[in-house]
Amino acid sequence: MKFKQLVVAGLILSIASFAKAAPSSDFVVRDIKVEGLQRVALGAALTYLPVTVGDEMNSFRISQLIRSMYSSTHFENIKIFRDGNTLLVRVTERPTISNIVFEDNDDIKDEQLQESLNDANIIVGEPLDKTVLTSIENGLKDFFYSIGKYNADVTAIITPLPRNRVDVKLLFEEGDSAKIQQINVVGNDTYSDFELLEQVELKFDTPWWDFLSETRYQKQTLTGDMETITSYYKDRGYLRFNIDSTQVSMTPDKSGIYITLNVAEGEKYTISEVELIGDLLGYEDYIKLVLPLTKGELYNQSTVTYTEEFISKYLGRYGYAYPTVTTIPDINEEDKTVKLVLSVDPGKRIYVRRINFAGNIGTADEVLRQSVSQMEGSWLSNATLEQSKNSLSRLTYMENVDFETVRLPGEEDKVDVNFTVKEQPSGAFNAGIGYGDRTKLSLQAGIQQDNFLGTGKRIAFNVSTVSYQKSVQLSYTDPYFTIDGISLGGSVSYSEFDGSSANLIQYNSKQFSIGSNIGYPIDQFNRINFGLTYSTVELFQNQPYVQTTRFNNQFVDENNPDAAINYDSFLASVAWSRSTLNRGVFPTAGSSQRASFGITTPNSDVNYFKTEIDGKWYFPLSRNQRWSFLARLKMGYGNGYSDADGLDQILPFTQHFTAGGSDSLRGFENNTVGPRGLQVTPSLVVTDPNGIPVLGNNANDSISISTRSLGGNAMILGGVELIVPTPFVDVDFDNSVRTSLFIDAGNVWDTEFDFNRYKDLNVNNTYSNDALIDYSDPSLYRASGGVSVQWLSPMGPMVFSFSRVIQDREGDDSKFFTFNIGQTF
Repeated sequence: MKFKQLVVAGLILSIASFAKAAPSSDFVVRDIKVEGLQRVALGAALTYLPVTVGDEMNSFRISQLIRSMYSSTHFENIKIFRDGNTLLVRVTERPTISNIVFEDNDDIKDEQLQESLNDANIIVGEPLDKTVLTSIENGLKDFFYSIGKYNADVTAIITPLPRNRVDVKLLFEEGDSAKIQQINVVGNDTYSDFELLEQVELKFDTPWWDFLSETRYQKQTLTGDMETITSYYKDRGYLRFNIDSTQVSMTPDKSGIYITLNVAEGEKYTISEVELIGDLLGYEDYIKLVLPLTKGELYNQSTVTYTEEFISKYLGRYGYAYPTVTTIPDINEEDKTVKLVLSVDPGKRIYVRRINFAGNIGTADEVLRQSVSQMEGSWLSNATLEQSKNSLSRLTYMENVDFETVRLPGEEDKVDVNFTVKEQPSGAFNAGIGYGDRTKLSLQAGIQQDNFLGTGKRIAFNVSTVSYQKSVQLSYTDPYFTIDGISLGGSVSYSEFDGSSANLIQYNSKQFSIGSNIGYPIDQFNRINFGLTYSTVELFQNQPYVQTTRFNNQFVDENNPDAAINYDSFLASVAWSRSTLNRGVFPTAGSSQRASFGITTPNSDVNYFKTEIDGKWYFPLSRNQRWSFLARLKMGYGNGYSDADGLDQILPFTQHFTAGGSDSLRGFENNTVGPRGLQVTPSLVVTDPNGIPVLGNNANDSISISTRSLGGNAMILGGVELIVPTPFVDVDFDNSVRTSLFIDAGNVWDTEFDFNRYKDLNVNNTYSNDALIDYSDPSLYRASGGVSVQWLSPMGPMVFSFSRVIQDREGDDSKFFTFNIGQTF
């Protein structure tokens, strides 16, 4: 508006100048001259003149000429003269912007300011329109006023430069935001000021320690608070509630704000009837069955809104993507009831023409399409689109996934679906470093690529040289071996393991394994996998313990009892997995469960089975899901089956479950939770058929408790975590950094251990002063609590945990701080 006024004023002044310089009579133009041009070429300037030689000039033509010249945006001043029959146009070009500088702006970032200037064509290299700049000054002042900075000022400083150029500087004086001194609610009888103000974001008179409260006045926040109060009433039956007026007044120095809300509560209304009208496409019975609005209940605006959204989403499942659902209240003032009439217009069924992907730099389109269940050419289903989004989000190489439907011009029943993805590193350099009283310095390294060359295939090569293990493993998985989602994978590995360096009993092993697996999708969330793995194991330097003697005696050579033990096995396995997680990494909603069962084939040297169940459940606590609650549970059990040479088979101790460390029970040293190795010194060395010493009643019988664990054949681990926003980290990094408060609990025990056999023996204090506890008792749980920070770094996932033990047992080794790189979340 101001720009138009200035243009009109310029026209009037130009016409006045022409009137003074030219005779009042009209004339025919014989020549045209333009003076004052610098940057604009003469030919370009003449194109903006709606006058040519031979035209007759008059006042109307003059106004047309000036308006046309100003519309070119190249000139800031235009004067018109008559020199005989020559039309003389004198112009002053707008200066070219050489540089734009922002100074003392804190609340608005430079990028935001530049974006605003770009929209107004205030760009380096372009001519400067001073009138637009003035409008921007006023707009920025209005912004500061809206956030309570009434003393703020914005000044545009234009510095002339040679060759008709200028520097533009926006100088900010933001000042301090006005503080809210008091908020008054007038007209409320049902709910007190305290109850209402507890619901809103703006606060006043807060204690010094409540630094999170918003005491600065902000216009937008006040608007949101008014909507909150309105919803508070309307969700409790006050259908006619209204905020009649709002007064915002300032203190004389503009540093304080007083806010008064004048409300009219009205009466409570009860729903007398709910009626559905319109075309519900034959789904009336189902919608009526699940309709949350109920006759006789108080009116609730949130429930009404939810009902409208529910009907819209339900129809959207069947291709009616743009239905119109309107609630018409029929109010009866006599009995304070309201009849709700839901009018439904489903519109036309919408079909998908094309599905497009954007943002995938390294991942091929066909890889993403494999996870999309919405098909081109079929009708649009909002449920299927959400399923497709969730499937893409669960890919470990996707950080964020969004989609939008775009209606095609001239096509009422067709849309394109555009998925926009943001990739995150799909490869990781996995490393771990740690130090413990027993493990000393440990290192490991490996490379894993979940999206090899953008194909979606997973390949991993890991080499470990930690103090207790040297291993190498190569694995490959094609998650879409067939078009219908059947996966195929395989792995080969070799390891050398030293139990004593891993906080376990003394034994060394060498193992070579090769295996393959195939997976079948049951539906979008469920999957079943089958696998077969061949392993050959060599055990040596195996110290005799009560719990290992029974297993070792199956393979010991009586002529050479110190020789290594060798055995082969074929392990057949089946696993079921289910996942509804909203993301593959750092999920905040949904759940995942996995159950597996493995059993060696009868032709194996060892016959055993082993089963595990692992589940995680995420419950978002806030709408933006920055706050979330996680519950975890992991259980396992294994044992032998059949017999060998008349002796019952048991689970090999190399297959025992262990606990302790950052991936199970934080606050405890790795692998230290659970049964510990026992050595018995009987007065008479006599063994039963299983090779276990037969103990007499001699007072010299004793038992030695090792400082090291050997794990057990049963396990239960669990915990809860409160996922919170990471302090001092911007919300944009929520997908890369996670902080949580946790409590871990669980136990590992041995169902084959006979406590009564050893409980009355003397404890030999050679190795440990600890008392013997019942290693078959599942109730001897451990627990810890603390804080964990996880960071998805360029090197791979990093985990920092600070823990404090809540419950421990004899011989447990606690650990306050743990740090891992490459830990799986």
